[in-house]
Amino acid sequence: MEQLGKRSGPAARLDVILRHLSPRLGAAPAPTSVPTSAQVSTVPQRGRFRYTLDNDVLTTEQRQFYEDNGYLLIKKLVSDEDIERFRKEFVRICKKEVLRYVECFTGPNIMAMHTMLINKLPDSDKQTFLHPMHQDLHYFPFRPADCIVCSWTAMERADQDNGCLVVQPGTHKEPLKPHGYPKWEGKTNKLFHGLLDEDEKTPRVHLVMEKGDTVFFHPLLIHGSGINKTSGFRKSISCHFASSECYYIDVKNTTQEHLEKEMVEMVHKKYNTTSVELRDIWNFRARLVQGERINL
Repeated sequence: MEQLGKRSGPAARLDVILRHLSPRLGAAPAPTSVPTSAQVSTVPQRGRFRYTLDNDVLTTEQRQFYEDNGYLLIKKLVSDEDIERFRKEFVRICKKEVLRYVECFTGPNIMAMHTMLINKLPDSDKQTFLHPMHQDLHYFPFRPADCIVCSWTAMERADQDNGCLVVQPGTHKEPLKPHGYPKWEGKTNKLFHGLLDEDEKTPRVHLVMEKGDTVFFHPLLIHGSGINKTSGFRKSISCHFASSECYYIDVKNTTQEHLEKEMVEMVHKKYNTTSVELRDIWNFRARLVQGERINL
């Protein structure tokens, strides 16, 4: 787990990934090939619900809400006592409290693809740490999207004053859209990509959360966060999970190709190598947290 301070968001995520990647660049395993149709058929079956799996954790109403909106907020999923221990014991808490919910979306074979302790700094009028509306799948070279979920836990109250999450319910049913840097007058951070063609008329919901609340959301859900207008820090823990039965894709000739080029350039500048692809970075970062490692 890494604490993000002055560098936050995707750029800080890449720094964390590269630190894990650096010692092993010379011995990178062969990229996982695109699976055959037989392998793809092993992805968990979902019955009459598309986005969630059958088990006794979620109620029918909760499952239907996620089906309709692409996110599900669980109040007080993590206790106050555990929140206070999060900084030192994230992995233990994550396995204890969160994975039984994650399994509702990914199935039993679970990979932690990326974990962060987000420390959202107070901001200025330049909106330095405003994250534009985006879809997380833009950063991921693995599929299927329906077997990926993000868990986001508030470590303190998150609201519009300190830059809570903003979501557009139902947009998880839409395809992956083109992303790029927003044309803002203020500063834009490295890798803070956003939708190039955003529909301003689409309804938005500000997710006001108390300490210990956890929201799970689909990687195609359009979301972002505002600036922190307070004098304090807004802390949260985020982890993207995926079924290990997911598989890597080649992003060349897709809307994600320019992202790969940007990240490969950063790797080359820092480590003087050109042998890395986007999926290599995520393959090194991925960790099995439950079940069996299959493809990822």
